[in-house]
Amino acid sequence: MADLIVHNARVTTLDRDHPDATALAVEKGRVKAVGDDAAILALATPGTRVIDAEGRRLVPGLDDSHTHLIRGGLNYNMELRWDGVRSLADAMAMLRAQVDRTPAPQWVRVVGGFSEHQFSEKRLPTLDELNAAAPETPVFILHLYDRALLNRAALRAVGYTKETPEPPGGHIQRDAAGNPTGLLLASPNALILYATLAMGPRLPPEYQLNSTRHFMRELNRLGITSVIDAGGGFQNYPDDYGIIQKLHADGELTVRIAYNLFTQKKGGEVADFERWTKMLTPREGDDMMRHNGAGEMLVFSAADFEDFRMPRPELPQGMEGELEAVVRVLAERRWPFRIHATYDESISRVLDVYEKVDRDLPLDGLHWFIDHAETISERNIERVRALSGGIAVQHRMAYQGEYFAERYGQDAVRRTPPVRRMLDLGVPVGAGTDATRVASYNPWVSLYWLVTGRTLGGLAMYGEDNQLEREEALRLWTHGSAWFSHEQDRKGLLKPGYFADFAVLSSDYFQVPDAAIQDITSVLTVVGGRVVHGDGEFGPLAPRLPRPMPDWSPVNRFGGYQGGTLAQARARLTATAHAHAPGTSCAVHPHTHASRHATPAGDDAGFWGALGCLCYAF
Repeated sequence: MADLIVHNARVTTLDRDHPDATALAVEKGRVKAVGDDAAILALATPGTRVIDAEGRRLVPGLDDSHTHLIRGGLNYNMELRWDGVRSLADAMAMLRAQVDRTPAPQWVRVVGGFSEHQFSEKRLPTLDELNAAAPETPVFILHLYDRALLNRAALRAVGYTKETPEPPGGHIQRDAAGNPTGLLLASPNALILYATLAMGPRLPPEYQLNSTRHFMRELNRLGITSVIDAGGGFQNYPDDYGIIQKLHADGELTVRIAYNLFTQKKGGEVADFERWTKMLTPREGDDMMRHNGAGEMLVFSAADFEDFRMPRPELPQGMEGELEAVVRVLAERRWPFRIHATYDESISRVLDVYEKVDRDLPLDGLHWFIDHAETISERNIERVRALSGGIAVQHRMAYQGEYFAERYGQDAVRRTPPVRRMLDLGVPVGAGTDATRVASYNPWVSLYWLVTGRTLGGLAMYGEDNQLEREEALRLWTHGSAWFSHEQDRKGLLKPGYFADFAVLSSDYFQVPDAAIQDITSVLTVVGGRVVHGDGEFGPLAPRLPRPMPDWSPVNRFGGYQGGTLAQARARLTATAHAHAPGTSCAVHPHTHASRHATPAGDDAGFWGALGCLCYAF
């Protein structure tokens, strides 16, 4: 009578009628029953998989209501992640190790997910330190969306010289002779950062498939079972969705994905949505992958950049007319939509447009929402509620709180964003990360931020009036986020009929000290009744992944998020340092790694795997 039973657990269902249990049963991908061990084990048959959770906390699968999985997956295997690293010394040790194993002409890139404030040294590396660590290998480090650091080899690779003109909306720092130093600044927007990163080598399609699978498994490791993908620049539909659609067609998705479509060309926004609304019906797809509407970019003129080191940008005159034209198309076709809006001043003007459209084409039932809303006022929260909208919040302030407080003062940061007030006023609120660049994809950092009101650097931003209880925060990450993909009737709770998506945690979220919340992982993650991740004694229950491709991928050595204490992180680095070092035998295959290989430019497989063994082929 049940396909899967998990028992001997401390189950948090988030179902207010039945909040706690010790076991649950799954049938055909849905929760069949929740209760005590005796009642649930009675549903077992000889064909039922029965798992003993060993007394661990079991929670609904986490649902990131704003992330960039599709883009992040294509690049994950190429990126060295400093997410969670506690000291700059350790971060630089990782970088030096990766430089030694990265073949020409590849780059070493650290693409967001960290803040200088998380380091014990409270600073970024200097350009001199980067050049000493990597005299010949290009290194690109993206810090939030405010700056990028390039060593001299990277400057040569992208062709920035004394003659390179100053880019619009950005700044290339130069020395006294006019030569670029390697520091690129978003001033006032990040176009120069995007454009420079886009010059780096890309993975071929078969490696992008592998990379996306590893990124999804990394999210599963952190308990994530669903996401809403917010699109992105240079992420055009349908051309740039081929990788994720193939994984879906092949049954290899391990995260449920609802995807929004992000307009691609300034001045061509209406044309984009006219075309896409003829190609897709609202919420077209299935329970593993479905269309979720428009945004987060609806029109370029409505986007306010969130670099809190810079003054608040003023949206241009004429924005309202451009936005209205797009929203009317979406409302007429009954497409849901989302919009990036950081500041209350921007939100006021956006809501003026929405209220105007709503008088002719009611927005009720669309589940439209605002993303970010760090400085939204109470009056605008009420306006969102009146239009039946929602607000998706992310933990960007955990990474930028110090910058915001420095510019606007400690009093202003106390309600940035005013999550408690949003909930008190009855607006749907979902939680997320906005990963992978301006913040880490780790949901437990977000939960730590929601509960403690602190940045990664330890700054206390919020008082008790803007902090959440742990169950409240978890609800935003589960059933709260489900509203934003119109799935609140089947996702985010552990009750009969809902998706059997859940995570068994490495430590008890409700009992660990506050600081330990951000280091929680999942030891067993289940999506639709299917085990998609296992760790430790649960490891054999999960399907095996092929090794990350190419062999020199940072993921092969360092993995993804670097959780744990500083001492634990250093021990892990030491333990893994030998695994694929030049001159050592391979831990997977019976051969020895050479120090360097010639780069066969005419051979894709050889080119991308030019260092180490060809383990990437398996």
